[in-house]
Amino acid sequence: MELNLVTSLFLAVIVYLIGAYLVKKIHFLDRYSIPAPVVGGLIFAVFTLIMHTAGLVTITVDTSLQSLFMIIFFTTVGLGASFKLIKLGGKLLVIYLLAASFLSIVQNTLGVSMASLLGIDPLLGLMASSPAMIGGHGGAAAFGETIDGLGVQGATTVGIAAATLGLIAGGVFGGPVARFMINKHNLKSNEPKFDAGDYEIPVQKKENKFTIDQFFIYLAIITFAMALGTYIGGIFSDLTGVILPDYVGAMFVAIVVRTLLDATQDRIPFDFDTTINDKIGAVSLGLFLSFALMSIKLWELADLALPILLIVSVHVIVIILYTMFIVYRLLGKNYDAVVMINGLIGSGLGATPTAMANMDAITSKFGSSKTAYLIVPVVGAFLIDIVNIPVIVFFINLFS
Repeated sequence: MELNLVTSLFLAVIVYLIGAYLVKKIHFLDRYSIPAPVVGGLIFAVFTLIMHTAGLVTITVDTSLQSLFMIIFFTTVGLGASFKLIKLGGKLLVIYLLAASFLSIVQNTLGVSMASLLGIDPLLGLMASSPAMIGGHGGAAAFGETIDGLGVQGATTVGIAAATLGLIAGGVFGGPVARFMINKHNLKSNEPKFDAGDYEIPVQKKENKFTIDQFFIYLAIITFAMALGTYIGGIFSDLTGVILPDYVGAMFVAIVVRTLLDATQDRIPFDFDTTINDKIGAVSLGLFLSFALMSIKLWELADLALPILLIVSVHVIVIILYTMFIVYRLLGKNYDAVVMINGLIGSGLGATPTAMANMDAITSKFGSSKTAYLIVPVVGAFLIDIVNIPVIVFFINLFS
């Protein structure tokens, strides 16, 4: 049974709303920051699995809008990349970003190597690595679509499964590692216990009166970056033979646009409001993930479940050892360093919300860290994508 475009869009919205309701009601889902569209989408995917397995009907969703919402989301990520925040984070932010970037390379190298050893396509091993671990469900769905397009069956399904396992693992192991390091090295915070209001990323505090005209201004900026980025990406691919997904070109054009807006803000009557940009990004991500989860075919996981579990397990072991013995030392061997590696375990296996939840759990007990609360979300929210995405594209081209 093939659903038309309008019906598919309606179901994507309903799937998101069901997921949001369940996340609020079920403690486990809230504790591990499982995204609403992932919850709702997996329920729909399980339903389609039952229908398919029972031989009743195979439901096919029209995903024509999925790519559009995906490009919008990555464009808003690029527009959110204000390099002013790098100056605020200073040297430690650069070190943390480099550590996270190196982790991306390590994860992808391990993923394709283990896939070859396990007898599956290296690109499936890649999908269980940094696209899903550092990229989360958004990265898994985006690059899954790209790799599916190369003829590798089940790439999106593998990525979503790995991202879900990583999200849970990041939440489970981050806290115990941090507690172990704090007790082992007898570390203490010099700051009071966590108060969320004190440590927000510096953003505009002025009252925002959202208007339709404002929305269209931001829509114009976003669609301009999308249009130019897709053309540049296409030209780049034609000239070099390197696969460059449309959303990658759009994101980098958006970074340039944001940089120009910041540089000229004193000379033009326009003040970029990150709140509006983030809301547009959140809506597009929610719908993009809903479509991606609704369209996955869980029956494709039958022969891949064990390889995925093994690859993700290795990623968990590696990130724990990497953060405890290397990153901790690079960041200064102090309490701030422990809070930051706790965040890196969360974002390096799952997503930025997991990193924040990990840090909240530690700082509420042992005292807060202004440094960690500036650096971890800034890197995890957008700076790491600037590095992680080109690394993934390199591996895709290397093994396609």
